[in-house]
Amino acid sequence: MPALDLPEAFVTHERDVEAGAMPDTDGVWRTQHFADPTDVRHDMHVNIVTFEPGGAIPFPETHVMEHGLYVLEGKAMYLLNSDWVEVQAGDFMWLRAFCPQARYAGGPGRFRYLLYKDVNRHAALTL
Repeated sequence: MPALDLPEAFVTHERDVEAGAMPDTDGVWRTQHFADPTDVRHDMHVNIVTFEPGGAIPFPETHVMEHGLYVLEGKAMYLLNSDWVEVQAGDFMWLRAFCPQARYAGGPGRFRYLLYKDVNRHAALTL
């Protein structure tokens, strides 16, 4: 694999980054990406994810990397492995790779969390 240049350093604020709606969610689930997800020079991403009341990821999903979540605002039910746990502002979660997860933001206000995950670190697979 060819060497990559280092990405440029940057400082930003959530008010300066537009939140993009996730497909087919009518804007109920939005994500602010602070680093360009297509720029493979970054080996981590920090995003803010927002769910309006009633917003959900209704199916268990998994990720190939560990990742951390810090709840900024609101309350939600979060599936972690096989347990549903209520989380709220101030809670921190560290999820292992391949941990089944889902969430439901029941309200009354929006549910927001800061999401860290490593990206672009996966070993190349060869046959």
